[in-house]
Amino acid sequence: MLTRKQHELLMFIHERIKETGVSPSFDEMKEALDLASKSGIHRLITALEERGFLRRLPHRARALEVVKLPQQATTAAPPKGRGAFRPQLVESGAGAPAAPSSTVANDVRELPVLGRIAAGTPIEAIQHERDRLQVPESMLGAGEHFVLEVQGDSMINAGILDGDYVVIRRSDSANSGDIVVALVLGEEATLKRLRRKGASVALEAANPAYETRIFGPDQVAVQGRLVGLIRRYH
Repeated sequence: MLTRKQHELLMFIHERIKETGVSPSFDEMKEALDLASKSGIHRLITALEERGFLRRLPHRARALEVVKLPQQATTAAPPKGRGAFRPQLVESGAGAPAAPSSTVANDVRELPVLGRIAAGTPIEAIQHERDRLQVPESMLGAGEHFVLEVQGDSMINAGILDGDYVVIRRSDSANSGDIVVALVLGEEATLKRLRRKGASVALEAANPAYETRIFGPDQVAVQGRLVGLIRRYH
C-alpha cells in the first residue's frame, strides 16, 4: 500500500509523461506536492522504485518510467499550481469517484524537520523547518509533533544514536524520567532525560561519559517529549 504522498507523486509523474512525453523535473514535483525540499522527492522516488512502481532509466536526464499504477488509481488532471494535485480514487470496476481511501491518506503524517538537536553538549536552539519527513500515524496520536535530527552520543544507552531522527510531541511540561527537548537558559537545545530533584531540574545523559547537569527551575524550559525514533540505514 502506498502512502498518500507516494500515490500523489506517482500519479503526477504518470500524467505528466502521458501529456508531454517526459517526466517532470524535481522542482516541478516538489512544487506539485507542496514539499519544502527536493530531498523529500528523492525519498519518495526511491520508495516507489523499491515497491516496483517506478524505474529510473540510465544515461538519460529526467528519465523516469512508470512501471505500474495502483489498482484503484484513475486518471486526474495534472496540477496547475503549488499543492494543487489531488488524485481521485474509484472503486474497482465502478464509474463514479468514491471518497479517497483512508488507508492511503491516513497511514502516515508529514512532519517538519526543525533542525538538529544535541545529544551531548548543547547546541544552539531549534532552527526553522529545513525538511519534512513522513512518520507513521501509529507513532503519534493527538497533539502537535515535529522531528529533530540527533547529533551526539550522550543518549546511546537509551537507544538513541547519532544521526537518528527523534519524533517529539510539543509540550511545555513533562514528568520526571521523560526524555525531553529542553531549552537551557533560553539559548541552547538538548535532548536529555529530565529528573526533578526538589526545586532543581536535572538533565541526565544516557552515557556515563557525560555528567548530569543541574539547573534552577527557571533555567530550563521543556519544548516537547520524545514519542518515537526513526533510523535510516544507508
